[in-house]
Formats: sequence, structure tokens, C-alpha cells
Amino acid sequence: MENYLETPWEEQRESIWFNAVALVISVAAAVTAFLPIALNTSPWDAVRLKVPGNQGNWWHALIGAPYFLGFPMAWVCLRSLFPRRLSTPFGRRLIWIVVALSIFGTLLVTMPFLLRLGNLARMNEWRRLSILGPTFGILVASGALLFLTRRDILPTRASLAGLNTAYLANAALCLVLYAPMAGTARSRCGWIVTMVIVWPMLLELVWIFVRSLRPHAMAK
Repeated sequence: MENYLETPWEEQRESIWFNAVALVISVAAAVTAFLPIALNTSPWDAVRLKVPGNQGNWWHALIGAPYFLGFPMAWVCLRSLFPRRLSTPFGRRLIWIVVALSIFGTLLVTMPFLLRLGNLARMNEWRRLSILGPTFGILVASGALLFLTRRDILPTRASLAGLNTAYLANAALCLVLYAPMAGTARSRCGWIVTMVIVWPMLLELVWIFVRSLRPHAMAK
């Protein structure tokens, strides 16, 4: 568990503001799970295989599931606002299992594009790279930074970074993939909300790694 007793007040105050803003972003991310991303279909519809034309399958379920990472994000941020109620080792272990499953699912989702399966064999190369690039870029960059800062990053912050990484990797894929789909703002309001929140989430992720480069008091 992190040791807040030796943390300077300025850093504690900064941490409180960070967790409060992160909580707002994570709640918005959780709500987005029930908003339509494209064709009046929400991630909640996708995981239940309720896709227009009865085309729901494992692919849609896997691409919709990471949107629900907003709930554990909100849980981590809420507990972090209260130093005496920090996440437990069991809770963090459970979060990392969820993160790993989400990232594995996202990688499975990208396989048809990576291997040019089916009608994707005729996909324009630039379009293909624009779909795969952001997803793999986020996973590789964040994974490398987590490895480099593993000795300095606070356990709770590492959990939040993992959740953000898994969420952003899938969100980047969805934003690029569904961008060309026409529709009213109401029929794709989830896509719009996702586009808005990914930027502060990216800044949040950067802030976590930047702060982790500085010495932190940690309980072993």
C-alpha cells in the first residue's frame, strides 16, 4: 500500500486534483458503454450480440467489452481520493487480470485486419495502417513505459495506467474504424463522447508516467 504519510502536502493536493479529474473522465467512459457508437449500436448491445442485421458475433462482443473498463477505472479513482481506502493487493491483481483479458481481446479483434482475412484483403493499405497503428502504438508505448517505471510507479497508479491503456487501445480502434460511418449525432453519440474523452485520458496516462519518473515513497 502506498505511504501517504511521508508525502508532501503539495503532492497530496496535486494527487487529489488528479484523482478527482480522473474520476470524472472514468465515469464518462463508463456511461459511454451504453451510448451508441455506430448505427444505433452501443457496446452494451455489442456484448449481447444485438447488432443490426443479426450480425452479432464474438468480434463485436470483444470490441464492445473494453468500454466497461470505465467502471473499474472509476472504482480505483474513487478509492484513491481517500488515502485510508486505497486499493488492496487482491483488488489490483483482479484489475490486472481484467486488463490482460481486455488487451488480449483487442489483439484478437485486430487479427482480421493484420492478416487481411476475407474481404479485408482488398482494404487500402493506408486505411489498414490507420486502424492498426494507434492501437498497437498505445499498447507498445504504454507497455514499455510501465516496464521502465516498474520500480518507481505507485501500485494504484500502475493499475490505473493499465486500465487506461486497455481502454485507449480499443477506443482508438473504434474511433478510426467507425469514423466513416454516416449517421446522426444521436445514432453515434457514444462515438462522439469517446472522441472527446480519449484526449484527457491520454494526458492522464502521460501524467502518470511523468510523475513516476520522480522518487516516490512506497511501502514494500
